[in-house]
Formats: sequence, C-alpha cells, structure tokens
Amino acid sequence: MYDCLIIGAGPAGLSAGIYVARSNMKTLIFERENTGGQITKTNIIENYPGTRTDITGVELSNEMLKQAEYFGAEIISEEVVEVQLKGDVKKVITDKNTYEGKTVIIATGTHNRKIGCKGEDEFTGKGVAYCATCDGPFFQDLDVYVVGGGDAAVEEAIYLTKFARKVTVIHRKNELRAAKSIQDEAFSNKKIDFILNSEIVEFSGKDMLSSFKLKDLNTNKIREIEKDKDDFALGVFVFIGYDPNTELFKDELNLEKGYIKVNKNMETEIPGVFAAGDVVYKSVRQVITAASDGVIAAIYAGKYVDK
Repeated sequence: MYDCLIIGAGPAGLSAGIYVARSNMKTLIFERENTGGQITKTNIIENYPGTRTDITGVELSNEMLKQAEYFGAEIISEEVVEVQLKGDVKKVITDKNTYEGKTVIIATGTHNRKIGCKGEDEFTGKGVAYCATCDGPFFQDLDVYVVGGGDAAVEEAIYLTKFARKVTVIHRKNELRAAKSIQDEAFSNKKIDFILNSEIVEFSGKDMLSSFKLKDLNTNKIREIEKDKDDFALGVFVFIGYDPNTELFKDELNLEKGYIKVNKNMETEIPGVFAAGDVVYKSVRQVITAASDGVIAAIYAGKYVDK
C-alpha cells in the first residue's frame, strides 16, 4: 500500500514526487517511456528559473529525477493499462503488476498532434519544433515557417517575428481559422507571409533541417523550400493541436475537451485523485507551470492522507 501513486514522470509528476516523498509518504512514480516527458525533446531550456541557460531538457529532467529519488520516491518503467480510482483504495494496474495507493496524482501530459510526414520525428528538436516560447529564440534571424491556421498557430507566428527574419504561415485550407482580430494583426505584420492550400510532405537535412517539400493541394504539385546558404537551418513550428493522454481515465473522470478538470487544489471530482501539468484543462502549458501544479497536487494529497 502506497501513500501516493503518480502516473507520469514529466515535470509535473517528478515535482509532485519530490514533495510527496519529502513528506515521508511512500511514493511510487510510473513512467512508460523516457523520464522527463516532452521536455526531453527540447534541446535547450534557457528560461527555467534557477538553472543555467544552456541546460538541456534531458539534464533538467534528470536533476528532478535525482531529487525525487533522494527523498525516497520509487520510479518504475511500467505501462499503466488500467486504473480503478473510486473508493478509499486506488488501484493502478500496469502491464506487469497491480499497485494500491491512498491517493493518485495523474500527470500523463499531452502529445503534440504531428503532421505525420516523412522526416518529422528525425528532425524534431533539430529544426522542427512545437513550442515557440521554448524554441523561438534559437531561430534568431532565420527563416521560420509555422504550420497551422488556428488561433494558436497565428499567435505563435506573431510571437516568432520577435526572433525570425521572416515568418511564413502554412495552412491546408484556403483561409485561416483564427479569430479575425488575430488575423488582422498577422496580416498587418510585414514580417509574416502566408502559403494557403498547402501541406508539408517531407523534411530533409543532414544534422539540422535544411529543406522541406511542400505540396499544393489545388494542383498536387510539389516544390522544395530550402534554407538560405548562409543559414545553419530552417525552423518549422507545428501548431495543429494537442492531444491529452487521458484515454485511461475517460470512464473514471469527467473530461473537458479531453482534458482533466480540477479545482485550484488540483483535485478531481474523486476524493484522493489529483491531476497536474499539461493533462489538466488550462491555458498555459510550460515546464514551470507543470512543476507548480505538481507541487500543489502533492501538498493536497498529503493533507488527504493525513485526514
């Protein structure tokens, strides 16, 4: 019997693990893939307070992991396949074992909705990115392309003009889906161009992204866009949506647009069950906000166990 079972070992799950284990609660953290979650795909994280500005996502997650283990948290690499959250005893069932706990913190995060074209995975973190706030500064004075036509895509395109030499929005439809006020701001920005009725079908390069193939959906013609010969890379930011990792919980919890609803204490509607990080329905998804959510969930999980 564990005091707290934490599903997910990204910034939210590891931060929760640090605080729960430090409170002398018996803690178990599940992670099916690499510890650290999505931040391990980020080459450099330069805006996390208190760390050096060249720390990598892998390094930051490893430091969080060391802290959690230092305070006594156990971390196991098993895939959670089922949960039973109602009642005083919570059960987390993996592909190998069944575990029981007094509380559960869900920190399964989200995954970026990808284009799905050839070379996308290969060049993720090497020119292909999914977070302008995280990676925009690395593309200072380079040509940058933004894939998507919704609010997030156009807003991120506007944001990227702070760094990029030029930003081009690529969208599959013949008009953008973003709110008119956002579109107006983008159309009036001299650093932003638009390519409509088009989609990327392949990324190419050696060490970094140097070119991609673009298909015109009206004519089916394919052309190649290449980096300037003096540039070290192209930047392509994909903003076509996120998918929360909540499939396991759809029969146990009420979801909003697929995300888990919580109150200010990170409590779900089931007593003793909390959620933290990107899996929670909220507006800002950053490493620091995920860590904050994890800490809040941990503190209130401790209060629940004490009662």
